[in-house]
Amino acid sequence: PLIVHSRDADEDTIDILRQEMQKGLFKGLIHCFTSTKYLAEEAVKLGLYISLSGIISFKNAGAIREALTNVPLDKLLIETDAPYLAPVPNRGKRNEPSFVQFTNNTLAEIKKITPEECARITTDNFFRLFDKVPRPQEAA
Repeated sequence: PLIVHSRDADEDTIDILRQEMQKGLFKGLIHCFTSTKYLAEEAVKLGLYISLSGIISFKNAGAIREALTNVPLDKLLIETDAPYLAPVPNRGKRNEPSFVQFTNNTLAEIKKITPEECARITTDNFFRLFDKVPRPQEAA
């Protein structure tokens, strides 16, 4: 899948993605989403996923959280972006994979679902997007 990191270039990003999609459909995601409702909604219309880092837990990230309100759950992923962007309550620390639970909890709050349901959905989304990655066997 294509991984797009876009900063302050929403219209250009969508224009380029639309042009490339016309040449042939592909899977992809907007990595470390920190943008607008426009970019989120247009990316989803193109079939892309939106991946969220610890930024969504920051006090000043209300606009980012608002941009996610219409993004369907089946198009969301969470990520660490380690070693950067540690979520609250670890903001300012070196980020690590174990902190992704806090990003998950924030997304669950935004989407008004349980953290367990959010983790299950975003994990399923990961394996749908990265379909060449074998899914680990569930513990018996």
